[in-house]
Formats: sequence, C-alpha cells, structure tokens
Amino acid sequence: MLRCSFLPPRFSAARYSKMSTAPGPICRKFVPVEQSEVTSISKTDGFKFRLVSYNILAQAYVKRIFFPHSPGPSLKWKARSQAILTVLKSLEADFFCLQEVDEYDTFYKNNMASLGYSSIYIQRSGKKRDGCGIFYKQDNAELVIEEKIDYNDLVATVDDEKTSSSDDGNKLLVGGNKEETKSGSEKESSEDRGDPNDPRVRLKRDCVGTMAAFRLKNPTFHYVIIANTHIYWDPEWADVKIAQVKYLLSRLAEFKMLVAKKFDCSPSVIVAGDFNSTPGDQVYQYLVSGTSGMGPESVDDLPIPLASVYAFAGGEPEFTNCTPGFTGTLDYILFSPDQGVKPVNYLELPVAESPDVSGGLPNYFHPSDHLPIGAEFEVEA
Repeated sequence: MLRCSFLPPRFSAARYSKMSTAPGPICRKFVPVEQSEVTSISKTDGFKFRLVSYNILAQAYVKRIFFPHSPGPSLKWKARSQAILTVLKSLEADFFCLQEVDEYDTFYKNNMASLGYSSIYIQRSGKKRDGCGIFYKQDNAELVIEEKIDYNDLVATVDDEKTSSSDDGNKLLVGGNKEETKSGSEKESSEDRGDPNDPRVRLKRDCVGTMAAFRLKNPTFHYVIIANTHIYWDPEWADVKIAQVKYLLSRLAEFKMLVAKKFDCSPSVIVAGDFNSTPGDQVYQYLVSGTSGMGPESVDDLPIPLASVYAFAGGEPEFTNCTPGFTGTLDYILFSPDQGVKPVNYLELPVAESPDVSGGLPNYFHPSDHLPIGAEFEVEA
C-alpha cells in the first residue's frame, strides 16, 4: 500500500519539490481547538474519539470531461482506490462518514474490514451507483440501531400538503430560489431532470443519507448518534436542498427520541456530509440557525440545534472542494452543543497557496476533488 505523507498546513515549495519526484497521497494532521486558559486548566482530559467526513469521488463520475485538469494516471481506479485507502488508514478515525461510495461491495467493505472497521451503507435511489457509508472501529464502538434516509420520500409530502390545503411547501418548490454561489459538484448536470415546475419532479433527486446510534466502548458507555448525508448539488435548486436538510433534521430528532427512550440515555448528535452548500448560504444558515430566508420559519422550529466544528474552532475552511471551475467549502461536520461531546481537535486543511492543490483536484496527492475534514471529540463527564 502507498504511504501517506504528513504535512503541516503550510509548507515550502522547496520542500514540496523534493517530494514531487515520488507523488503520493498527502495527509495533514489534527490540531487543537483553541480554548480559554480557564477551560483548559479546570477540566481533565476525557475519552476522545475521532470522526472524519470525506466525499471520496465515485469512480462512476471520474471522466475526463469532468476532470480535464487532472493527471490521467491519477484518475485510474487502481491508483485512486489504493490512494483513498491510504488516506483513510492514515487518518486513524474511529468513524468515517463517506459520500460517493460506489464500490462498496467490491472494494470498500472488505478492505475497510481488514483495517478493523464494520460499516453500514445506503445506495442512492434510481439508477445511481453511489451512496453514503458509515465505517466504524468495531473495537471502539458498538452499533445499536440504524435508519436509512431516502429524500425521495419527500415526493409523498406534496400530495399530503395538497390534501391538507396547505401549499406553502409547494410554493417554495415551484420555480426555486437560486443561491448566489455556484456549487462545485456538476457531475450529474447532464441528467434529464424532467419538468422543473413540478414539485414532485424537483423533489425526486435520488439523494440519500443514513443515521446510526453507537455505544462507545469506554468506561462512560456514552451513546452518540452519527448521521451522514449527501445533499443535492444544483445551486439553482436551493429550495430542494432546504427541503432535504429540513427532512434530515426532522428524522434525526425523531431518531434521537427513539434512541433516548429505547436505551435510557441522552445521546450526543453529530451530522456530517457533503451539503453542496457554502458558508452563509440558505442551507448553511438553516443548519446552524434554523432560518434560511425561504418561507415562514422560526428558530424555535429547528428540530436539533447544531454548530459547525470548524466554525467553532475559528472559521470554516477556505475550501473543501477544489477544481478549476469551483473552489469552496461544501462539506461540514456539525454537532449539537451541550449534548455530552465537544470538539477538541480538528483536521487542518491546505490553503489556496499550498502546492499540493495547485491546478485543482483530484491529482497525485489528493485522490478526490474533495478534501477530508475531521474532528476529535471529547466525551464530557
């Protein structure tokens, strides 16, 4: 297997040029979240676990038309698959939330099992070949219950709303609301999406997610709920994205109540994934504040209060998706504050001047067009 070269977030071009004779995956390290002196002195270290979210780029979408800037050999499945596995192994996470997984049965399931990970997976609806998977260290966590999320279920709500004579939801969907920032993932832009004025058509995007409750195998036996999702890509269909994240948080709130009652516990909640939304846009604002600016909303209606790990640590990354056509942040790890866990370390990411991202991704150093993001959480006593 390839070895992952660990680098600080900013490193010299001279040092980089010496490495470039033997290109291979690059990983950065986890760095501490800055805390006040009072906090760092008054509290002792608790049990920690590490979670990484990563859109690994489905091989089905790896086509020269999408990535003409990438070195040809870096796009080949044999090279990419080994590079991805090298990155995952090097990050040493207890939990991986992976998106765009399209070789689950033939590659990821068994190879990750050989590294000590069990997994759950949901494939996208329709003819899509990729999906979302949660991989967890079976020595460190026990899966106790899981649920799948199919956003196509939202189609049924259109008729339900009509029956109840409440068409506010439909008004939000018909015509859509365009986001100002262009999203990075246009791998499906050639799809036949049907009549965009039909809310049923707009909502049937074949997007999915999964959520699961785990009992940590440590002295606290703390329960944590982890959700992993991939939200629709098109920036002109922001209303569909909002509908999806609202459904996600609604389902998550119900799931949390189920877990709390079934296992007599107060579970923490972590949500990760590719939200195809940039910091400050409507989807992001809804996730962190409960208001998106699209229709009647109230902060009190937010099913689960969430905060972004990177924002908590000082600011969202400069980018998590990097191509010549778009470079920006689309991926997030969110947690429910005051719910038993707090982020104490986070995975550092490159900056625009970093030579390993020059020209856009994927390349020899990063096997996906996205970068992995990660956080280390401490279980509070």
